[in-house]
Amino acid sequence: MKIKSFVTGVNGFVGSHLAEYLLSKDEEVSGIKRWRSPMDNIDHIKEKLFLYDCDLLEPANLREVLLTIRPDYIYHLAAQSYVPYSFENPTQTLEVNGVGTMNLLEAVRELKATEGIDPVIHICASSEVYGQVKKEETPITENQPFRPQSPYGASKVIEDVLGSMYHRIYGLKTFVTRSFTHSGPRRGDKFFISAFAKQIAEIEAGKMEPIVYVGNLDSVRTIMDVRDTVKAYWLLAHDREFGEAYNIGGERTATIKQVLAILLTLSTYKGEIQVKVRQTLLRPKDVTLQIPDCSKLNNRIGWKPEIMLEKTLLDTLDFWRERV
Repeated sequence: MKIKSFVTGVNGFVGSHLAEYLLSKDEEVSGIKRWRSPMDNIDHIKEKLFLYDCDLLEPANLREVLLTIRPDYIYHLAAQSYVPYSFENPTQTLEVNGVGTMNLLEAVRELKATEGIDPVIHICASSEVYGQVKKEETPITENQPFRPQSPYGASKVIEDVLGSMYHRIYGLKTFVTRSFTHSGPRRGDKFFISAFAKQIAEIEAGKMEPIVYVGNLDSVRTIMDVRDTVKAYWLLAHDREFGEAYNIGGERTATIKQVLAILLTLSTYKGEIQVKVRQTLLRPKDVTLQIPDCSKLNNRIGWKPEIMLEKTLLDTLDFWRERV
């Protein structure tokens, strides 16, 4: 029988890439989406998926879906994931990410007791749990104290803690990942690499003036490709220590300004493209230094990122060129 994998947020950026990867492993892939959510990211594979309309804030519906699927693996990716939006709507961010995760874990806890459903559960937290670190605290290990700098970061702390707690108290087969910056095709245009790529594609198409609008360009990020990220998720799901958390990050460290410079060199626009700061793109409180120590992950599964930053940027730019 095929392995049954269940992905929350399957039609999202990371969820769609993970679904593709799981299908390549000949797994049966199910996922939940909200009825009004766009399906563009999975249009090319949706006929191969088992899709359910379900909201993480509706526990009864969630239990019904899990009982129907009886998954072997759960990849919990669904979240309100845009940091600036979390400052505007902190309550919604905490509900979706925190309460939604608790509803999922509670559903599995109940179904384990009554129906024998006992899947491996991947809780996707975030590097944002660490918040702003000092230079001497880098590279960041899993033992770094949590100091979130946004409601989004705080909500991911809740997910992270719930994941380990439900293993300790109820014996659920959970593990947590804290992914650092990852990008690639299908990334929403609110996130910096995709936002830059979309603007450049629109400039090339003559749809906007030759100006790229930016926020803080001085932040330092270690960047990986989403396609490398989902491989790490799958490898960990099949070889991990339950109740543990793992950093996942790339090996290429750069300022956001340097990333933009590479994207501009990939542009086909013949004139000069200016760069201007837009105040609305600046966060109330920014995280400016994110360099991970991924030795725990690498020692566990032998994972290393394979896709070069330049390919990630070019593929993202080509993604937007096709759409504008």
